[in-house]
Amino acid sequence: MGRVTDSKTSLHTRSPLTDARIRAAKTRGAGYRLPDGGCGGLHLFVTPAGGKVWRLRHWRSGKDQTLGLGSYPEIGLAEARKLAIEARSSLAHGINPVAAKAKRAECTFKMVAVEWLDKFSGAWSQGYQAKIRDRLEKQLYPWLGDRPIGEITAAELLAVVRRVESRGAIELSHRCLQLANAVFRYAVVSGLAERNPAGDLAGALTPVSAKHHAALTEPKAVGGLLRAIDGFQGTFIVACALRLLPLVFTRQGELRRAEWNEINPEAAEWRLSATKMKMREPHIVPLSRQAVAILRELQPLTGSGRYCFPSERTADRPMSENTVNAALRRLGFAKTEMTGHGFRSTASTLLNELGFKPDLIERQLAHRERNQVRAAYNRAEYLEERRAMMQAWADYLDSLKAGGQVIALKRSPTKGL
Repeated sequence: MGRVTDSKTSLHTRSPLTDARIRAAKTRGAGYRLPDGGCGGLHLFVTPAGGKVWRLRHWRSGKDQTLGLGSYPEIGLAEARKLAIEARSSLAHGINPVAAKAKRAECTFKMVAVEWLDKFSGAWSQGYQAKIRDRLEKQLYPWLGDRPIGEITAAELLAVVRRVESRGAIELSHRCLQLANAVFRYAVVSGLAERNPAGDLAGALTPVSAKHHAALTEPKAVGGLLRAIDGFQGTFIVACALRLLPLVFTRQGELRRAEWNEINPEAAEWRLSATKMKMREPHIVPLSRQAVAILRELQPLTGSGRYCFPSERTADRPMSENTVNAALRRLGFAKTEMTGHGFRSTASTLLNELGFKPDLIERQLAHRERNQVRAAYNRAEYLEERRAMMQAWADYLDSLKAGGQVIALKRSPTKGL
């Protein structure tokens, strides 16, 4: 690595430049330098035509070299000093600022986004990967993809996400801004951009209204829903999915992508890997006797393949994400009344009303535990308690479906359920 020193020319220590002195600088017959004593090697070069250009002189590999930092007044005195300090730091670490600047100019938003995806998407589920790529390709690339990432301004980014907002897709506009924010953050830490324009746009979009998935939570109505599900006239695979979802109350995506190698009927467990979970943590679903019975019914039909609930078109893909909701519509439940995701709200509401510990319910819903020590404890200590809760829940649903008296659930005398 070459030696980096201050120039040994006439740029000896002098008083720092001031804005007044810079503005007052007049043209001469030839170009001349105004050294800045506030930052070694930095000077303002006044051209014969009156232009004013910031330059940084330094020694590298035994040679006196000059690096351009931009023009005044576009680059002010304070910013020029900052750029000079950053350039000298790069030089001290063997980085050529000119080459680094050229690399930044060549890097487009799409190039950086692709690199970001390659680095981080390995830990995501296939469905989430596809969703992120779709947002990039449809909402961001058409307007930002070919732009040098270091040149994109906050106003330019805002125009792109507001285009999404103007279609009434308020939540999607926020998702796109979050996605752009992640790409820009990666660009900054990778040295491919100097700043993140998304950071200037907090509060610039219409707020997202709270969105609640429709769900039945009144016990009598839930009983009617379960009886309707038992009378479903569609395919056997969809019927099994409809019957199982209330018992396990996972997210729809987790259910439809369930694989036979994750199911252990003997242990009465369904173990999901972190890559399949929204919170990126492995999850265990204890299976009640009723849930195991449904899976044993289904296994002769789909057990030779990968997925428990394969697509009707091909066994190589899981059931469509709209299948469960479409089945509920066929049963006469409007989307404002009940959704597949709503089974989670049904279970959460009723289990809380029945007196189960909130920690058990939240753990079974696979909601993130922010305290990591407590999270580890929950995973290990709550499993047996969750087994008891899931069996009690299945028995409770049977009682609702039968239309009889609601049973009193048994609580653990040692765990205080």
